[in-house]
Amino acid sequence: MTASTPPTLDPQAAARWAALTPAEGAAPWLHEEVARRMAERLAFIRLPVQRWADWAPGRGGNQGRALVAARYPDSECFLVSDQAGRAQAATKKEANRWWPFGRRQRVAPRVAPPEVPDASLQLVWANMLLHQVADPAAALGEWHRTLATGGFVMFSCLGPDTLRELRALYQQRGWGEPAQAFTDMHDLGDMLVGAGFAEPVMDMEHITLTFASPERLLAELRELGRNLHRERFGALRGRNWRADLVRAIEGTLGAGDGEPAYALTFEIIYGHALKPQARMAVAPETSVSLQRMRDALRESRGGGGPSNPG
Repeated sequence: MTASTPPTLDPQAAARWAALTPAEGAAPWLHEEVARRMAERLAFIRLPVQRWADWAPGRGGNQGRALVAARYPDSECFLVSDQAGRAQAATKKEANRWWPFGRRQRVAPRVAPPEVPDASLQLVWANMLLHQVADPAAALGEWHRTLATGGFVMFSCLGPDTLRELRALYQQRGWGEPAQAFTDMHDLGDMLVGAGFAEPVMDMEHITLTFASPERLLAELRELGRNLHRERFGALRGRNWRADLVRAIEGTLGAGDGEPAYALTFEIIYGHALKPQARMAVAPETSVSLQRMRDALRESRGGGGPSNPG
């Protein structure tokens, strides 16, 4: 563990959940909606993008990726996933997909190599991923490595207020925690700076989802993820406990006005930051290789084209 590792998240449980990621990007509605809102922020960014990566795209959503592809129609898109076979299946499914605005994607997405080359991308897109990563600071460092100078990262994830109604219910019943603790927006901003990014912009909003029944609420939660808390209940709860849970939701989370609506809050965090030009360390006496000087000059003139991940 590192100092940035979420203290309540079980890395093994997180790895098992990641392995269940669907190949075809069958993302929950909330993930697609967050991707849509995050894609709107691209309108304020004027940086050129020749190559970009959809990081762990399984649950990030096809619709969100389509919006980014429409924004950069001539760019190359790479799918980066630990499950290479799943990512390959996703690219085959999307080969002839119709994208927004009645046109096909000009460049079909490809599966990135196991290790994306250094400084090979202008954009890393990671939708609803960091809250289920065991070491988010390490993930940010990996994104920084793959970005070229002047490239940027855009990500979204769940924040601490997520499921606050359900957490209160569990606490009242002595059931432990329904989910791991989620990292605060300001801590993620500090991690961005620590990873070498510049000009981080952090934003958050609350989205409240309402469900027609406790059963539908629980089904949605199962699509969104799993309880990755280190101290989650270690055995099967059983049918009686589930029945108790449904009754508790009916009595606690209902609207209270006779309407069959049960609400849950989700805090959504959005992050954006740039990879600045690397600064050479300066000391009373500094030794710099000729190649390093050439690279620095090329970067400052904007002539350093990134290598191709493919």
